[in-house]
Amino acid sequence: MSAPKSPISVVISTWNKVDDVRANLLALGEQTRPAEQVIVVDNHSTDGTGNMVRREFPDAELIEMPHSDFGACETFNLGFKAATQRYVAILDDDVVLPPRWLQTLQEELEAEPESTAMVTTQVVEPNMPDRYLEQVTSDQESLYLATFRGCGSLVRRDVLERAGYYDERFFIYGNERDLSARILNLGFRIRLSPQVLTFHGTPFGMKAGKRSLYYHVRNFWLYAFKNCRWGDVVGVAWKLAKKALFPKKDGPAVGEATGTIGLDRAVKETPGGYWVAFKATLAALALLPYCLKHRRVCTAPDFRPPLS
Repeated sequence: MSAPKSPISVVISTWNKVDDVRANLLALGEQTRPAEQVIVVDNHSTDGTGNMVRREFPDAELIEMPHSDFGACETFNLGFKAATQRYVAILDDDVVLPPRWLQTLQEELEAEPESTAMVTTQVVEPNMPDRYLEQVTSDQESLYLATFRGCGSLVRRDVLERAGYYDERFFIYGNERDLSARILNLGFRIRLSPQVLTFHGTPFGMKAGKRSLYYHVRNFWLYAFKNCRWGDVVGVAWKLAKKALFPKKDGPAVGEATGTIGLDRAVKETPGGYWVAFKATLAALALLPYCLKHRRVCTAPDFRPPLS
């Protein structure tokens, strides 16, 4: 008889995506290895998400926020702190998991040394170019990454707690890479499982709009100020400027590019995009004292600045 598997908590944060949450929870119910705990953090949805979860999924633990002004970092952190099991599956509300998702990821994580904190997945999104799905490699060392996909990953809960969860100053977007730097600084690694797919409903690349552009740009600088060498900060700033001014069709691998994919298009296509990016940069500079207080340059072997 095989040894019993360690228990899993699932954390989902949502806002006004009742149909997506239903599909997500139905897929979780079809897992070959069900989770012991499912937590849904509802950011004060107005589309009946909370009532649907209570009515159709009574075994799920529902955390309802008193208003909708909370950021995704804060709502996810509430879910992480409510998680009681050894492993935590981090899921966006609009993902659908194949039936063996939890079982396969747990088997892979438990086959890894204790120094592997997390296994992240290959994400499939609408309009994703084929080249982003063609990164399966026989070089096992290249499967260890500098970041993870926050829409579909499995992490050791104790490492998540030691790393301090998401930085709530980020509010939304780019928070995974910042958390990853702290996980790497603790001596842990993040492994990609390219054979495990997470089907994500959000279209590929950066979400359109001024709000998305603002937080992507501001949070990139917060991440860089906190975790990168100053030489890398300057170098990446130059590369991002060239990316915005002279966009190219080809880009870095999807596992390493979260937070920068589509930046050039977003700046050009968003009304007043360059002004939005400038304001976001000023906002990041205003938070420089905070960043310097929490600055811990990541020197882990797996660490790579974006676009390196």
